[in-house]
Order: sequence, then C-alpha cells, then structure tokens
Amino acid sequence: MSAVLEPAAPATPAVRSAPVPAASPNQRAWARFRRNRLGYVSLWLFGVLLLLTTAAELVSNDRPIVARIHGQWVAPMFSNPSEKALGGDFATGTDWKDPFITELLAQPGHWALFTLNPHSADSIDYFDPQMPPAAPSARNWLGTDSKGRDLVARLVYGFRVSVWFALALTVVGTAIGVAAGALQGYFGGKVDLLLQRAIEIWGALPELYLLIIFASIFEPSLLLLLILLSLFGWIGLSDYVRAEFLRNRGLEYVKAARALGLSNRQIIWRHVLPNSLTPVITFLPFRMGAAILALTSLDFLGLGVPASVPSLGELLKLGKENLDAWWIIVSAFMLLVLTMLLLTFIGDALRDAFDTRKS
Repeated sequence: MSAVLEPAAPATPAVRSAPVPAASPNQRAWARFRRNRLGYVSLWLFGVLLLLTTAAELVSNDRPIVARIHGQWVAPMFSNPSEKALGGDFATGTDWKDPFITELLAQPGHWALFTLNPHSADSIDYFDPQMPPAAPSARNWLGTDSKGRDLVARLVYGFRVSVWFALALTVVGTAIGVAAGALQGYFGGKVDLLLQRAIEIWGALPELYLLIIFASIFEPSLLLLLILLSLFGWIGLSDYVRAEFLRNRGLEYVKAARALGLSNRQIIWRHVLPNSLTPVITFLPFRMGAAILALTSLDFLGLGVPASVPSLGELLKLGKENLDAWWIIVSAFMLLVLTMLLLTFIGDALRDAFDTRKS
C-alpha cells in the first residue's frame, strides 16, 4: 500500500517583533537611582516629611478643624469664634484648652475634631500644670521650651520654614550659577577672563560681616536673608558649569549646530546646557543641606529670621540656654541630623546615577 501523504500546512509567516526603543540617558539614570535603595527610600521619606510639614496647620494646630456646638457648625481653624459666641463670658477668640471649653465639648451633642498634635507653633498652654520648660509627657510629646511652647509644633513649623527657604535659595543660587558659568564656558576668551576676575573679587567680600551690617540696619526677614545669601551662594556652582561648557563647546555636535546656522542662544539652550547639567543635579541635595545649615546657624547667632518665625536655630539656642531641659536641644539636633542624612543619601544616589561608568 502506498502511504497517503497529507498536505503540508502552510508556513506561518514569521512575525517580526517591534523594536524596543532604547532607554534615554535620563531613564537609565533614573533606573540606576532606583537601584540605590538607600537613596530611593531617603527621597520618599524626605518627600513625606516635606508634604506633612507643608500642611503643618492640618497636622499641628491648637484650634480644631471643625466643631459642633449648640447645634451649629464652626470651623475654628479658619475663623475662630469668640468665647461669648459659644456661651462664655469673653468676646476674645476662643482658647480651646480652656477648662470651660473642655467641659462644653464633653456635653452630649458637642464635639470637635482636633489635629494630630493639638498645639500650634506659638500657642502657649496656660492651663498646663507643669512649669516651662516641661519634660515630655502625654500632653506634650516632646515637652515644651522655656516659653511654654510645644516642641513638636515648633519642630514641624520650623522644618517647613527651613526646607522651603533652602529650596528657594537653591533655585535662585543655581539659576545665577548656571547663567554665569554658561557665559564663561561658552564664549571663553575675554568674557571668561573678565567674569572670572569679577567673581574672584566678589567672592572675597566678607559675607558674614555684610549679614551683620544688614541685620543691624534692616528688620530681619526671610526675604532679606534669601537675597543676601543668594548673592554669594552661586559662586561655587558656576565653576563646575563653566568647566562643563568649556568641554562641551568643542564637541562635534556643537560644531554641527553652528554649521547649520543656529544662534548662540539656541545652541546653549538646546544642546550644550542639557549636556552640562550633571554637576548641577548632583549638587542640588548638598546645596539644600548647606542652605538649611546656614539658616540654622544664623538663627542660632540671632542674625536670622524674626523671633516670631519658628526655626531650628532658635530651638538650638534655647537648648543652649536651658541645658537642664535636655529635650529641647536633643529634639532639634536629631531632626537636623535626620534631615542632613536624608539629603546626603539622596545626593550620593544622584551622583552614582549620573555616573556613566556605573552599569
């Protein structure tokens, strides 16, 4: 018998898979940053701290967020009613730690939703049985300072002031430093020579003396400190940007851009600047840490923000003046150490992420 041959199945055409697009340098850098677990976790922790302290009024406040008294809804956090409006005797704003208010809220149908920490940065609990500075207790988790203010609230609000001031100072100083370094490195020649001599003269000015002089003339404020520190905080960064521009301006892609007729502004903005930002991005966390320490040091010396503004430097100063109240200086010191460690770990991770020699 002859074998019956079945018709062969038609060949299935090979399906070509779509080419996988190559990762960009920034994507590869972000992947290397995420592999650094310490830096990645530090970034998340710092972001959570910044988010919580930015909304400090919702975290630590001596007024409740909302309350219901005598059948009426009130929002004391935004508009604090008078005690007389709640059935008391005084026409001034309600002190929500007053025993009269406490007894009122304990009655049926009356309640108030307080924040996690029922203290503000400047509020003083006049009904605290302990004399300030009070040790840590259930009423004040980290104790109070020599003026009777809650330390948790002072730390929360002080951290917000320090970090946002450092962010503003970093942005302003980075912008000035990048602009100065780009002009020097790209044009070179007489422009580089003149600007370098001017920077050397400007950097030789005594910054601390200028701060003392201006602090004695003008009323201290965050804006004044931001302006004064920004005048000198860009000098170190401009040197790195200048070196990057000097290296990149002679590469082939810059020569090709010139041959195509692009203007200097277009070449700088589109080609040279994006390839010269590695030291800028790497130094951002370290510059923020330096700005926080600068503000803390000035506050400690009495040259920083006004006394009405909560700050970490003021807490260190109060801790030095009240060495027996160890909880003041320990809490402020530990928060500073934690902040510096987080920023250092983030900076180290960024440095490794933008290092092309690392796989």
